[in-house]
Amino acid sequence: MLCVACHDVNDSLTVCFTGDVLLDRGVRTTIEKAGVSSIFENVASLFLSSDAVVINLECPATDTISPLNKQFIFRANPEWLPVLHRQGITHAAMANNHIMDQGYGGITDTYNHLKTSEITPIGYGDTQHEACTPCIIEKNNIKVALFNSLLLPVENWICLAQNTGICQAPINQLCERIEAYKGDHPDHWVVVMLHWGVEFQKIPTPLQRKNARQLIDAGADAIVGHHPHVIQNEEIYNGKPIFFSLGNFVFDQTSDDRSTGLAISIKFKRSALTFEKHFVKINRGIPVPIIRS
Repeated sequence: MLCVACHDVNDSLTVCFTGDVLLDRGVRTTIEKAGVSSIFENVASLFLSSDAVVINLECPATDTISPLNKQFIFRANPEWLPVLHRQGITHAAMANNHIMDQGYGGITDTYNHLKTSEITPIGYGDTQHEACTPCIIEKNNIKVALFNSLLLPVENWICLAQNTGICQAPINQLCERIEAYKGDHPDHWVVVMLHWGVEFQKIPTPLQRKNARQLIDAGADAIVGHHPHVIQNEEIYNGKPIFFSLGNFVFDQTSDDRSTGLAISIKFKRSALTFEKHFVKINRGIPVPIIRS
């Protein structure tokens, strides 16, 4: 998949990554009262100043009603997606444990609605090979490959390689894919987006730390994680940033740690990358930037 970022001409490419974006339950209530445009209006300037914005879409966007037998089941209205695009969202990571809440049909429908809304899906495909193929963001000969995989077991869901679905490549396969990709494209940057970890835990597990370093050793230049619903500490390993969890970004959980989120802007140049952290406080599902001195 090729995704071309079209902004002003300079020598860098800036990609903004967010954590979990839920457009249902309590957030749906806000949308019904204030409109979907209210959700991202406070961060639209951040988004529109970036060359690309990648959210983790924590729900299918579909009119299909075919819920799995699981505890929490979400669904967004697909007609909301064009508004997200107008507010600067360009890409949506689909490899997470809620995108399949309305079954295979809901996943396929979400993919099609994202494409129609000019939001590029990541981590989806007709086979596991296709789903795990990276998406390339390109600007002025700077290219960033985005890998996206779900590393968690999911309720009442079976990954079948011959069926439409999302990437569920384990760490060893991701390492092999990254090594092969870097071998063919040594001048490309590689970012790995992982849905992993333990919910509500502020510290990554020892296995996550080990796996993250394996991915960096395989050629990844940055790792961006989500799923725990809280921000976890970052780590710099061999000069490469690892963000184990960005926490929530649009959600209806109200405790302090679950209503504080983080977006990461990574600026890629031809020979170096830098990053900037943007904290938000989530109020009724709406992320509001926190100004820190």
